[in-house]
Amino acid sequence: MKDQLKKHIKILQELGYEYIYTESGMKKDSLQEKIKKLEKINRTIQECKKCDLYKSRLQAVLGEGNPDAKLMFIGEAPGGDEDKQGRPFVGRAGKLLTRLIEAAGYKREEFYITNVCKCRPPGNRTPTPWEMESCFPYLREQIDIIQPKVLCLLGATAARAFLGRHVAITKERGSVINWENHLLYLTYHPAYVLRNQNEEITLFEDIKKAIQLAYS
Repeated sequence: MKDQLKKHIKILQELGYEYIYTESGMKKDSLQEKIKKLEKINRTIQECKKCDLYKSRLQAVLGEGNPDAKLMFIGEAPGGDEDKQGRPFVGRAGKLLTRLIEAAGYKREEFYITNVCKCRPPGNRTPTPWEMESCFPYLREQIDIIQPKVLCLLGATAARAFLGRHVAITKERGSVINWENHLLYLTYHPAYVLRNQNEEITLFEDIKKAIQLAYS
C-alpha cells in the first residue's frame, strides 16, 4: 500500500502537481452541526478573559461566512467598526476586501472571514504575541470545524501567528505554504493597501489566486 501511494505521488508530480490536498477519513459534520459548534465558540469568547483585551472590548468578534467554505480569509484583529458591530471586516478595510472578492466574481458569503485575535486591541494597535497565542486555540477550533482547503492570511501579523516567525510580507506575499493539511496563502492586509493604493491590483490578483487554489 505504501509503495503504491509513493508511485501515485510520483505520477502526480510528473504531471505538474505541486500540492496534494487530502481530507480526513473521519465523518464530516453537517452544516447545522458546524453552526452549533461555531455558536458555542462564540459564547465562550464573549466571556473570555485569557488576556487583557477583554477589559476594553465592546464584544468579541468570532467571524462570519460559509461554515462549509473551502477558503478562509484571516486578518489580525477586529477594529473599531468590528468591535461595535460584532462582525469581521466591516470597516474601510473590510469594504475593500468585499469589493475585491466581488470583482473576482464571487460573494463574500461564499467564504469564511475571521481574525487571529477575537477582541480589538486598544487604538487598533498590533496584537502582542501573547494576545495572539491566547486567542489562537479559538481560531484553530474554527479551522477544524470548517475544514477549508486554503487559509488566506491577510498581512504579516496573521502570517506570523501561523508560522511562528517574523514575516516580511512585501517579500513573501504570494507564497503558498503547507500547514497541517491546509494551504496558507500569504498576502497583504486590505488596511495596508488603503495606505498604499498602488498595491490594490496585487491584492486583487492574490485574492483570485487564493480562490483558484481553493477550488482547484
